Order: sequence, then C-alpha cells, then structure tokens
Amino acid sequence: MADPKGFLNHGREVAKTRPVSERVKDWNEVYVPGSLLPIISKQASRCMDCGIPFCHNGCPLGNLIPEWNDYAFREDWAAASERLHATNNFPEFTGRLCPAPCESACVLGINQLPVTIKNVEVSIIDKAWETGDVAPQAPERLSGKTVAVIGSGPAGLAAAQQLTRAGHTVAVYERADRVGGLLRYGIPEFKMEKRHINRRIEQMRAEGTRFRTGIEIGRDLKATDLKKRYDAVVIAAGATTARDLPVPGRELKGVYQAMEYLPLANKVQEGDYVTTPVSAAGKHVVVIGGGDTGADCVGTAHRQGAASVTQLEIMPRPGDERNPVAQPWPTFPMLYKVTSAHEEGGERVYSVSTTHFEGDEDGNVQWLHLVEVEFVEGRLTQKPGTERKIPAQLVTLAMGFTGTDRDNGLVEQFGLNLDERGNVARDADFQTNVPGVFVAGDAGRGQSLIVWAIAEGRSAARGVDRFLTGASDLPAPIRPTDRSLMV
Repeated sequence: MADPKGFLNHGREVAKTRPVSERVKDWNEVYVPGSLLPIISKQASRCMDCGIPFCHNGCPLGNLIPEWNDYAFREDWAAASERLHATNNFPEFTGRLCPAPCESACVLGINQLPVTIKNVEVSIIDKAWETGDVAPQAPERLSGKTVAVIGSGPAGLAAAQQLTRAGHTVAVYERADRVGGLLRYGIPEFKMEKRHINRRIEQMRAEGTRFRTGIEIGRDLKATDLKKRYDAVVIAAGATTARDLPVPGRELKGVYQAMEYLPLANKVQEGDYVTTPVSAAGKHVVVIGGGDTGADCVGTAHRQGAASVTQLEIMPRPGDERNPVAQPWPTFPMLYKVTSAHEEGGERVYSVSTTHFEGDEDGNVQWLHLVEVEFVEGRLTQKPGTERKIPAQLVTLAMGFTGTDRDNGLVEQFGLNLDERGNVARDADFQTNVPGVFVAGDAGRGQSLIVWAIAEGRSAARGVDRFLTGASDLPAPIRPTDRSLMV
C-alpha cells in the first residue's frame, strides 16, 4: 500500500489546463506541460489498496491500478510502466481519452472524490517514454502464420501488436492515408497530439507489424481475395455508419456529419491543408449531440473562430452528482460533464429536438428550428408553443453511430452474419460465422469506449492465436458478451 493515510492527508488534484485565452489560439493539448509530475506521488498515495479493488471491475482491461499507484508513489517509474503495460498496450491513449469508468468504481469515491487514476496513468507512461522504458518487443521466433487486421483504430492496433508479439506476421490495412483510425482523424489535436500515435506506430513497426494505408477492404481489395492471402483476418473496422437526422433542409449546404467536419481540421494539423475546406470562422455553429464527439466539434469550432457555438441535446440535463438509487456506486453514472471545450465558451441546450433547417436562396443553411421536448409516459413528446429558431450557418451532426459500414461490400463479400443490432456477430473466441475471420472493437460490440476497444483487440488476438496454433498464452480480459458495469 502506497501510504496508509494518503487518502486522509491529501485531497484530489487534477491536471492543470492552460488559460482558455491562450489555448484556443493553438491546437496543442490543453494541459499545462509538466504540471502533473510534481503532484502525482501524493495523488497516487490516495489509493487505499482495497481488499476488493472495484476499479478493476470498472475497467474492462483489468488494469492493475493499486499496483502501479504504489510504484508511482515510490517513484519507481520502470516498475510502474511494466505493471501498466501488463494489461494495456496504449496507456497514453486511454490516459488522455478514456472517461475513466475505473474512477467511478473507486472505493474512495463512495464518500470522497476518487483517486485521479487517469492522471496517474498518463504520468507513468509519459515518464516511461521520457526515460526510454518503452521499447519494441520483437517476438523470439516466428510462427509462419499470417494475419490481416482491417482497421487501425485502438482495437485493430491492440490486436495487431499482441499477434505480432506472439510471432505471427501481421499486416494492418487502413483505408485512410495515415494509421490511427478515429484516433488520428476523429480526435482533435487539443485532446491528444498525434505524436503519441506516431511513436507507437514506430514501436510496432520495429516489432514487425506492417501497415498498408489507403486500401479499403471491399472496394480497393476484395474481402475474398484478402482471406486467400492470409491464414486469419481480424475485422476492426469500427462502427462508422453515422446516425443521420432526416428532417426538412438536411440537404442544405453547411450541414455535415461530425466525421466529415473533424477530420478536415486534423488534416490541417498534419500539413495536408493550409486552411480547412469546412471552417467555422465567423459563423454561428450548432452542434447536434451532447456527447464527447459533440464536445470535440465545440472545441474545434472555438479554435476556428466561430461567432457563436450552441450544442443541442435531446435528453434532459444530467445531474451534477450520482443518484444513489438510479446509478449506485460502483456503476458508471451519467453526470453533467464540463469538458475543456465547454470551458472555452458556447451554450448548451437540453431537452430540445430539431424540426427542420432553413436556408438562403443559394441553398446555404441559415437557421435551425427546434422545439422543446419532455418525457410523457416514457416517450419523448414535443411541448406545444415552444418552437423557436436559432442562427445556424454551420451544423454538425454528432448523434452517434449505428453500426459498421455496409456500403463498401466488406460484410457481404465475407458473407458475415450480423446480430440484432447490426453488428458483426461472433462466438466466444471473437470468431465470426466464417472460419478464420474474427471481429474486434466497435464493429462487433457497437459504439463504445476506447478501453473496451483495446480490451476487445487483446481478447480477439487470443482467439486468433488459438485458431492458428491450437493454444494461446495471450490474455483475454473480456468476453464478447461482457458489458459495462451499470444498472
């Protein structure tokens, strides 16, 4: 145990963010560089090393949180990094992007603010990169078996790294021009600078993983041809079919899906564009959808110089504190969350639904018409007399995703079965109805969190390894049927 009285002697401190007036002028991460290390030992000491560490249950990766908290308290960074990597291939991703269900399950959180698990995690891995404790782990011998991984998001990368280290020859196919999936083009630079992805890719290349970008399986290369080339295939293509908003005026210019808008801003940071083809500069921006993707649109619009930003959510405003009856500890509660993007300005409007868009004579969106809604007998119903319109010259739809891409032919060419939710069906080993074809991440689970994606990739890798060799020592932290700890 780090410090038996740590949780009594120290309060919760989190990473400091740069002033809003400064950070909206650039695309660097919002946090003050180096602000965590001076406080992280005390924060790690707040971990109580519980007899039953429920943080393990909150995290699908099964992270050994009390162990690396103890090492961080003692400033044994090499040991802390080893414990961190024992369950997580990419802690610098999760430490920046995960909403931390582990913290919601922290036992200290029953009557105090929980341990800053995410901050400890990211401190450990950043220190490990700084000191050279993150090194390639090439396999001792090759199996002679080949594996293709479709998609280079967190699930695909985790599966590829595990299988490469197990001795298989792995090639990752990515339809975009760069590796990383939504980590690359869906997550804004101010949330995670892409240098973190780049150095992991270099590590994986040094281990033997091969990357082939600009190739979409189903369109550029038939799925049947891919299967002939490899002994096994892992589909980690994500759930990229965005939920649309079929209301009058949807066809107007200026109404975009979030994943049409956000990647362009990231491509500017990559040097592909001098300025983005779709900019919020000087415009009244409306973001439809109150989740993390919506917040990413909000922060991006601020940095592009939007005249105003309004975020709409059809559901009621969540509470500020956990409801002990409806969302008891240690479940992951739905709480009112103020992200760094929300700190930067804009308005958030809850319990409203868009009725239609209104444009000008040139077909450009100018107004969004909405109405207030409420639950009546368990159904969302419009409130009469609450209709109004707000200025909207750029609208982004961030309402989530409904399943994996069906338009590119991948599902049909493989002959894959889908479940009742439109996800690719799989068995206990993450294998589809097609022998040798496996699925991991959002393509099989549906839209989920980054920790679940990495856990899926690691678990699917074990299934693939067993299929190829008859047995496997790779870890499998979850089953396909496992779900988040919730009521």
